[in-house]
Amino acid sequence: MNKSHVLTTKAEPDASSMIETFRAIGYSIETAIADIIDNSISADAKNIWISYDWKGENTFIIIRDDGYGMNHDELVQAMRPGSKHPSDERSIKDLGRFGLGLKTASFSQTRKFSVISKKKDYTPVFWAWDLDHVHKVQTWELIQYTPIESELEKIDKQESGTSVIWYCLDRTLKNTKEEDTEALGKFMELMEGVKKHLEMVFHRFLEQGKIKIWFQEREIEAWDPFLRGENGIQSNAEEFVGDSKIVIKGYVLPHNSKISENTFKKAAGPKGWNEQQGFYIYRNERLLVAGSWLGMFRKEEHYKLCRIMIDLPNTMDDQWQIDIKKSIARPPLKIQSQLKSYAKNIRNQAVNVYRHKGKVLQRKYPSFKFTPVWLEKQRHGKRFYAINRNHPVISKLLEEPTKQNLNELIEFIEETVPVPLITISESEKPESHGIPFENLEHEMLVKRMKNIFKSLLDNGKTQDEAVATLLSIEPFDKYPEYVEHLSNDNE
Repeated sequence: MNKSHVLTTKAEPDASSMIETFRAIGYSIETAIADIIDNSISADAKNIWISYDWKGENTFIIIRDDGYGMNHDELVQAMRPGSKHPSDERSIKDLGRFGLGLKTASFSQTRKFSVISKKKDYTPVFWAWDLDHVHKVQTWELIQYTPIESELEKIDKQESGTSVIWYCLDRTLKNTKEEDTEALGKFMELMEGVKKHLEMVFHRFLEQGKIKIWFQEREIEAWDPFLRGENGIQSNAEEFVGDSKIVIKGYVLPHNSKISENTFKKAAGPKGWNEQQGFYIYRNERLLVAGSWLGMFRKEEHYKLCRIMIDLPNTMDDQWQIDIKKSIARPPLKIQSQLKSYAKNIRNQAVNVYRHKGKVLQRKYPSFKFTPVWLEKQRHGKRFYAINRNHPVISKLLEEPTKQNLNELIEFIEETVPVPLITISESEKPESHGIPFENLEHEMLVKRMKNIFKSLLDNGKTQDEAVATLLSIEPFDKYPEYVEHLSNDNE
């Protein structure tokens, strides 16, 4: 088709509407700040400072670095949405892709933000996006403004660097008063979540000393999801996936009995033990996905010690469908079966640690025999749990059936309900759990039912009240036919 005579017309997006669309991409405040820090790392920053000053809805957040900075033209280009094409060849160390991170991350949290930057041997420059101004003029127009003169002075004193200032945090602090202590508390909790997120996302950079991140003038510490260096870690050999550009390595964390209480609590991470299990996907040492089974498995209690590292180069963003926020990754179909097979092996290791915490003691002390309070048994193909009457504590309490001993026995049983074992078994084969007294001769059940029924009558209950009571008591509620029989026997 000859297009030389085809009519054309411009269809430029409305500036205000497009920016409002950018705001709806779905950043959280922690992923937004992490995206800004990506730019600092790409600019070879060695120090990054995050600070904030509470002033209610006028609160501002500043992310400043000592990277190589920008001159005027470079800053204007960096402020331009889509400043680079996703398919452009990039430095192997580059953490960006779309040329949108600075803008979309900032727009997601604030209507107004300013960037001050200084390149070596240049004077500082600054420009700002103000969405109210864009809406008014209806064009993609920056304004030369910075809300904090002192920040301009700080940048000027550095050899080079960049400062991003968010100063209209309408998504979190709209109509909030400075004196509102409840709002302040929520904001401080939010910022603590930001700190923990940065400790996790950039933990490799922090561990290797490539960068330092200062949060309100205090240096943050790396959070290693794999607890490397702790006793009891099961570390598997690295394997290559697909075309050998992808590295995978599985870890099984130690049982909580093997580490200190403080270490165990810290290892739970920002979201807790159960939520932190799964794959950890890194690109250029930056953590993208922290604890996800990528739709392959459910998150379950008995796999919570399983964490698997996947390392990607930044040349595979398209294949893994890395999103703008750098918080979602989807493995290509051709390697999913390999990832799932590898994960199954590590999950099996993890569930064995979870289930058999006494095995190490058995190997250390050959004469030691683990004696559980509860026993898992089979009856006509169905699973049930029984009290181990040979347990030393229980057998001793049964020898002297006093009221005090009976109370001690009940308390001991209550404290030792085998929750982990029940959780695992119910999750794996829920249909195999038997109901009380299933497939047994019921003379004992009927005898106990009669005794309780008689006791209820002796204590002033009417026959109907006694029947109603039995029908509400476990396990008699499972056998209403016997309750009805008792009622007929007493007529």
